[in-house]
Amino acid sequence: MRVHLIAIGGSAMHNLAIALHLKGITVSGSDDEITDPAKSNLKKYGLLPPEEGWNPLRIVPELDAVILGMHARADNPELVKARQLGLKIYSYPEYLYEQTKDKTRVVIAGSHGKTTITSMVLHVLKLCGKKFDYMVGASVAGFNTSLSLSEDAPIAIFEGDEYLASALDRRPKFLLYKPQIALISGIAWDHVNVFPTYSDYTGQFTAFIKALPKGGTLIYCQDDPELVKLVKDIPEGVTAIPYSLPVLPDGSPGYAVENGKTCLTGPGGSVPLGIFGKHNLTNLNGAREVCKLLGVSEAEFNKSIATFKGAARRLQEAASAESQTVFWDFAHSPSKLLATIEAVKEQYPARKLIACMELHTFSSLTKEFLKEYKGTMNRADYRIVYYNPHTLAHKKLPRLEPEEVKGCFGENVEVFTETAQMLSSIKKINGTNTNVLFMSSGNFDGLDIKIIAQDLTS
Repeated sequence: MRVHLIAIGGSAMHNLAIALHLKGITVSGSDDEITDPAKSNLKKYGLLPPEEGWNPLRIVPELDAVILGMHARADNPELVKARQLGLKIYSYPEYLYEQTKDKTRVVIAGSHGKTTITSMVLHVLKLCGKKFDYMVGASVAGFNTSLSLSEDAPIAIFEGDEYLASALDRRPKFLLYKPQIALISGIAWDHVNVFPTYSDYTGQFTAFIKALPKGGTLIYCQDDPELVKLVKDIPEGVTAIPYSLPVLPDGSPGYAVENGKTCLTGPGGSVPLGIFGKHNLTNLNGAREVCKLLGVSEAEFNKSIATFKGAARRLQEAASAESQTVFWDFAHSPSKLLATIEAVKEQYPARKLIACMELHTFSSLTKEFLKEYKGTMNRADYRIVYYNPHTLAHKKLPRLEPEEVKGCFGENVEVFTETAQMLSSIKKINGTNTNVLFMSSGNFDGLDIKIIAQDLTS
């Protein structure tokens, strides 16, 4: 087998290249820009293209497949050549399906929590000795790569993104995996550049539910009213399984915070966890339902989940001292901000919280969508929002003034457009009994959060 990846430097695409290489497939690729960690990872496996840029000469009749990354445009010269030659062209999700079409496919979807739930499932299945293929959108402890494909694993666990499959295929990625088991963690409007209205966005999840096969299963968070509404129209022959926070048979909470540690509680005793926050405990119960369907017992799940420390940048501890902790989180949408800030305040009620978020995504930098952030940071004691005006220019969005951003979030929010000023403000208000929470899907224009965290806690 010979496969060529157009836009090999993407986060998902370079991991696919490595997975196919490890499976014994001959892999080539191209991209107009490849940066770390993709550059180093591809070089490690001998897959780094000899030069950057697009070259139609790389597209030859002997290729068995061409895989098209989301970054590649419809007029990409290599794609044009592949179409002229009549080669098989797949989007990233289409090719994952092609590689796993004879397996039981589980897709974890939702506007928030899907990476964490997927990571929990992978962690538990590995400790329980199950064989499985997987794809997840973050680094997970115990796994060398974020994607793995094999010949013999009977199960494939995929994180299901609702974003578009490719420049040629405008369907959401999660539709193309065709799962027999699906989980939806919740729905909150996002990706306004491709789903300009709330109904456009929720319509993708409606399509996902309706595509489930007879005999399939949908696991869903019953705390989400929009999701509960959509599940009412579940196809005939599909089983619906709701989940929520852990509760005991008598209806009391099935968890407690004991000495700064969150524990599962129950007849079998207390199980200390490496995660915290109501949203993570809800995620845990979603993962539990998935694992149950895959043959994991309650006892096995509880024992395994106790050692789960979280996925990278999902309430990840960057540094800590006796009465201070700095967290680094991927939160960027309104619902994620609310849940993440709430989790830290619940776990550390006696500590003040400095919450700092970066506007980085297309949605978060769109004036109309910014209104969705109103009040989302109110539980934090100090609220800081950062954005780089150059990011707006790069995304070809209208200019944003700091006062406009402040008006959308609320008056008690500081807004910065320079990282030095932002860090200076954080240092002035930082102190003992104070946590700092950095939230972004970007990296605050290249800041090393771990070094900054060590400085703040020293």
